[in-house]
Amino acid sequence: MAASDVLKSACLGATTILSLLWLLDVPIWIGSGIIGEQFVLVIAGLSVAAGFLGKPYGQRAGALEIALAIISIAAWCWAAWNYADWLIATGDRGPHKWIPGLIAIMLLLEALRRNCGGAVAGLMAILGAYGFVGHWFPGVFEAEYTEPRRMIMYLYADSNGIPGLVLNVATTIVLAFIVFSKCLEASGAGQFFDDISMAALGNYRGGPAKVAVVSSSLFGIISGSSVANVVSSGIVTIPLMKRYGFRASFAGAVEAVSSNAGQITPPVMGTTAFLIAEFLQIPYSDVVLAAIVPSAIFYVALFIQVDCYAAREWLHGVPRGELPRFRAVMAEGWIFVIPIVALVYFMFWTGLNVSKSALYSAVIMVVLGLIKRRRLPDIALLRACTIGVGEDMLQILLVSAGAGIVIGVLNLSGLSFTITLVLTHVGENAGTIAMISITAVIAIILGMGMPTAAVYVLLSVVLGPALVKMGIEPLAAHMFIFYFGLMSMLTPPVAMASYAAASLAGSDLWRTSVDAIKLGASGYLLPFVFVLNPALLLSGSWLAVTLAIATVVLSAALIAWATEGSFGAVLLGWPARSAMAAAALLIGTSTIWLGRESIFNVVLIVAGTALMWIIAKFEPRKAGQTT
Repeated sequence: MAASDVLKSACLGATTILSLLWLLDVPIWIGSGIIGEQFVLVIAGLSVAAGFLGKPYGQRAGALEIALAIISIAAWCWAAWNYADWLIATGDRGPHKWIPGLIAIMLLLEALRRNCGGAVAGLMAILGAYGFVGHWFPGVFEAEYTEPRRMIMYLYADSNGIPGLVLNVATTIVLAFIVFSKCLEASGAGQFFDDISMAALGNYRGGPAKVAVVSSSLFGIISGSSVANVVSSGIVTIPLMKRYGFRASFAGAVEAVSSNAGQITPPVMGTTAFLIAEFLQIPYSDVVLAAIVPSAIFYVALFIQVDCYAAREWLHGVPRGELPRFRAVMAEGWIFVIPIVALVYFMFWTGLNVSKSALYSAVIMVVLGLIKRRRLPDIALLRACTIGVGEDMLQILLVSAGAGIVIGVLNLSGLSFTITLVLTHVGENAGTIAMISITAVIAIILGMGMPTAAVYVLLSVVLGPALVKMGIEPLAAHMFIFYFGLMSMLTPPVAMASYAAASLAGSDLWRTSVDAIKLGASGYLLPFVFVLNPALLLSGSWLAVTLAIATVVLSAALIAWATEGSFGAVLLGWPARSAMAAAALLIGTSTIWLGRESIFNVVLIVAGTALMWIIAKFEPRKAGQTT
C-alpha cells in the first residue's frame, strides 16, 4: 500500500476513533481538560488532510498531496494546541496566529472544492471574501468593516466560526448515526429489509417496485446518503423490477425516489432530525411529530403512481413460490429489529442523548451479529466501522467546517440582515410565494451533489434565518429548506441519486431523472403547503390539522394519477389529466387561500372526490387499449 493510502486511512480512521472517544466521555474519565473547540479543530485538520489524499490532482496521491495533508493537520492542530492560551490573550493577533489561520482556511476551501464541487467551495469562498471587502460594496450590500486579522482569527479559532456549533454537531450526532448505519449494513440488515419487503409485498400488482419503495426507504431512514442507499439497495431491486417488466428508466427512478424518501421519514431522517432539533433548540420529538404527515403523504402518492404504472402496463407481482416466506425471513433476521427497537427505547424512554443512543444500539447490533454468525470481529467489520465511517463522513465534515466560514461572515458583516432584507423586499413586492419560490430554487442549486446532512447544514446557515425573520414558523422554515435541498438529488443537471440509479439500470440519465421528478412530484409541492400552513406539521387546532391532511392527501392522489396518466386500469387522456392536475393544485392549497378552518375546504374535498368518480366512470380507454 502506498504511503498516501496509509496516511489517508489513518486520517479517516482517526477521525472516527477520536470522535467515538469524545462521545463516550473518555477525556473526562482520564481527567484531561480538553475543550470542545480543541477537539473539533483536530477533526477539521484530519478531514482536510483526508480530502487532499482522497481526491489527488493526478491519478494517484503523491508528494504534493502528502505535503498538503501534513500542512493541513499542522495548521489546524496549531490552533487546537494553543486554544486555551488564545482564549486569554484575545487581543493578540500576531503573525503566529493569523498566518497559520489563513493557511488553514485556504486549504479547507481547496479540499472542499476537490471533494464537494466548485459550486459549494465557490459560494463559501465568495462569502469569505465578502467578510474582507464587503465594506466597499455600495448600498444595501455594504458590510461593517472588520480588521482582516480579526476576521481570520474569528473564522479560524472562534466558537462562532469554523470550530463552532455546526462542526460540533457533525462530529457527534451525525457521526454516531453513520456508525449505527454502518454496523447495520455490515451485519447484513440491507438484505433483511429486502427480504421482509419481498415477503410482504412481492406478490401484489407491481410488487417488485413496491418492494423497492419499502426496502430502500427502510434503509434510507438510517442512512445519511441517498446515493449510497441507491447503490446498495439498487443492485437487488432494479434488476428485479426490470425482470418483471418495468421500463429501465422507471425502475431506476423508483429506486432513486425511494432511497431519497427515507431521508424525510422519521424517526431518524438520515440524522437530519437531530440536526434540526439541535439548531432550533427544540425537543427531538417535536421534529419527529412534524415530519410524520408530510412523509406519509409522500409515500401515498408514490405507491399510487407505482400501482398505476403496473396496472397500465399489466404487470403482475412475483409468483408466491419465488418469494421468501415471512416467518422464515423473521426467524433468520430478527436480530436486526432489536437494535432499532433499542434505539427508539434509548431516545424516547431513557432520556439518553441521541449520540450515545446510536452508539449503544450499534454495539448491540455488532454483538448480536457476531453471536449469530458465531465468530469474532474481522478486519472487514473493523474497517467498515472506522475507515468506512470516516469516508462517509468526509463530505459532511468538510461542508460543516465550511459552514463555519459562512456563519462567521454573517455574524461579523451583517450579511444575514442583508439577505433577510432582500428576501423581504421580494416578498413585499412580488408576494410570499415568489419569495419562498426563490428560496426553493436556491436550495436545490446549493444542495446539488451533497449528502443529506451536509445539504441541511449549509442551507440552514444561509437561508434558514432569512425565512424565520420573514415570519415563517422556524420548524416549517427549516423543513422547507431541508425538503428542497434533498430534492436536488432528483433534479437535473446534478441529480446524483437519479444518475446513480440510471447507471445500475442501464438507462438514459435524463429519462431516469424525468421519471424520478414525476414520481417525486409531491415532494416539490408539499413544502409550499406546510410552510404556509404549518397545520400539516401538526401545528394548530384539530380542525385545522384534519382539513390540512385531508386536502393534501386528496391533492397528492390527484397529482399521482395525473402525472402517471392512469387511474388504476383506466387510462387518462390529456383533458382528464389536466383537470386532475388543476384540481390537485386547487384543493391542496385551499387551506391557505380559504382559511385553515374554513368549511369550504370540505366542499372542495367532496368536489374532488366526485371528479375522480366521474373520470373513472366515463373515461372509456382501459389499460391494454391503444393510447
